[in-house]
Amino acid sequence: MDATPETLAAAITIDGERASRVAMSGTAVELVQKLWLKHGPLMFHQSGGCCDGSSPMCYPAGEFITAEADILLGLFEVPGCGPLEFWMSKEQFNYWSHTHLSIDVVAGRGSGFSVEAPEGKRFLIRSRLVDGFRPAG
Repeated sequence: MDATPETLAAAITIDGERASRVAMSGTAVELVQKLWLKHGPLMFHQSGGCCDGSSPMCYPAGEFITAEADILLGLFEVPGCGPLEFWMSKEQFNYWSHTHLSIDVVAGRGSGFSVEAPEGKRFLIRSRLVDGFRPAG
């Protein structure tokens, strides 16, 4: 695998925006690279559901079906792997529209169906308020 960046910003995917809405910590990039070798191409989806709350779910690409109720917040180019989409339900996006999201990793198993669960780690969203993002249209 290529050298792991300290932080990896996603490409902008929302028309009219000038700043990335989502990034991954270096630790998250390393875990994604490991999972990519096991499962092939991956994707993230962040819902507003009851399972893990602030935990984004990581699935093999295409295994979680997105629809008009979801919005593509970012597209990562993961070193040594390839493109990885980050999706969020539009309902959840309405709550988080003024935040920048960072995907990180913590020890422990999540309660969802995310592919990192057997690794004894789970992805976690860290957020910070940002001026200048516009609400979903």
